[in-house]
Amino acid sequence: VLRGAVFVRSGGTLNIAAGTTIIGESGSVGTLIVLKGGRINAIGTRTAPIVFTSDQPVGSRDRGDWGGLIINGSAPLNLEGGEGQGEADTGIYGGTNPNDNSGTLRYVRVEFAGVEFSPDNELNGIAFQGVGRGGSFDYMQIHMNRDDAIEFFGGTVDVKHVVASNAADDSFDWTFGWTGRAQFVAIHQRGDDADNGIEADNNEFNNNLLPRSNPQIYNITICGDPDRNEGSESVRAANLRRGTSFTIRNFLVTGFKSVGFQISDASTAAQVDNGTSQIGAGVAWGMTSNMHSSVMPYITSGRFPNVTLGRDPGLSTTACAEHTNPNFQPSGVATLAGGQLAPIQPPNDGFFEPVTFIGAVPPAPADNWMTGWTSFPQR
Repeated sequence: VLRGAVFVRSGGTLNIAAGTTIIGESGSVGTLIVLKGGRINAIGTRTAPIVFTSDQPVGSRDRGDWGGLIINGSAPLNLEGGEGQGEADTGIYGGTNPNDNSGTLRYVRVEFAGVEFSPDNELNGIAFQGVGRGGSFDYMQIHMNRDDAIEFFGGTVDVKHVVASNAADDSFDWTFGWTGRAQFVAIHQRGDDADNGIEADNNEFNNNLLPRSNPQIYNITICGDPDRNEGSESVRAANLRRGTSFTIRNFLVTGFKSVGFQISDASTAAQVDNGTSQIGAGVAWGMTSNMHSSVMPYITSGRFPNVTLGRDPGLSTTACAEHTNPNFQPSGVATLAGGQLAPIQPPNDGFFEPVTFIGAVPPAPADNWMTGWTSFPQR
């Protein structure tokens, strides 16, 4: 049980065994905070995941029942002085060590978190605050969070096999100079309360501060909620803004009520124009505007290559938008965009895996890495 704010202090390591359930006490705002210099090793398995969850009874659980999981590291960011103060006083983060090691998360679920301390001041499900690339963060689900599912505040941390489902704000968010890598990311939204699939910033106070946010993201599926009866939110798949750079490749995007990717300002467009930012090898379909007018010139010119719009890639929008059992697995390679849309291979750098498919999950009948450890309860 997490009773109040529980800290892993500098020099300490918290080890959590496979199959453990951690309860966040709602009355005391149970929260787990790993301070700079501390480590968490929460290592579950596919059949025995580690679950952080609410103390409320099944059927009564809701977003924001408890705090969340906050990890602070000593990797670089672009705030003045090189350090930041975490939201809701969750620790000082940032530094000069890109290889800082904050531990391991593997087969971990965080659900019904994101308590609101004050108006517009909620916790993220998992917050990586100045976390370095020395740790290992693989197979993580953040479900039914009141604020963002997962957010990166600077740092160099890498993540793989991430599921962000039913967050009430953004699903996958970065700011303050995140330069990490991500592969196999599945986003599922619920239209009763949701913002962007991706919200991407460099620095809101000065769009051109360095180090500039510039993550590399390969193989991502972003599934919005087209159901207007449930709510009017889940409008936009990605809001790329405030001077961020980015690489987004091998993507499937569907189900949002308005638009796919959007570049929202001149400082962000400049990163495309100078060749720093890349989008390529993906399909967007089933939306009012599959790509925003700010992105279309780059697609039509070939600057963003191999992007197909408005063609069903063999992934049912209805199936991946189904809240209790979303299916992110396309029906087969031959149906992708009407036939063999080849992925762009990620760098051979020891982190990324070579791929034969686009989207987060390989087409059937290949193994679905989400099976066995994820869960999508609504209450």
